[in-house]
Amino acid sequence: MADISFSNSSLTTTGIDHVVLHVSNPEASKAFYVDLLGMTVDHGSSGHLFLRCGPQLVGLFRAPEGAAFKPRHDVNHLALNVATGTYEEIRDRLEAAGVKVSGRPGDERCIYLHDPDGHMLQIVVPE
Repeated sequence: MADISFSNSSLTTTGIDHVVLHVSNPEASKAFYVDLLGMTVDHGSSGHLFLRCGPQLVGLFRAPEGAAFKPRHDVNHLALNVATGTYEEIRDRLEAAGVKVSGRPGDERCIYLHDPDGHMLQIVVPE
């Protein structure tokens, strides 16, 4: 990057508005995020859908036809806070739904899983 000074920037970031994930089947992804993870539909139209996740939005956009679609290429993972539940309760609920989960050794607050397109998600267990 060329020598550019950002010291005079007048922008103040206050939070994340939304994250967009490309998905191969928006309806299957909607079911996963709404029915399993408890998000709610905010708005959408043909080919994309925005789900409410607390004050943020998660956009599910149909991957472009014929485009190279490679989950985890642009985004490493999406970490989600949950309102209640222990590590075991959350893990058991996900596994009962047929979702393969993993953890991080020594960290009882992180549960990892993949959505129907292979995007990695992290559930941060409440303290």
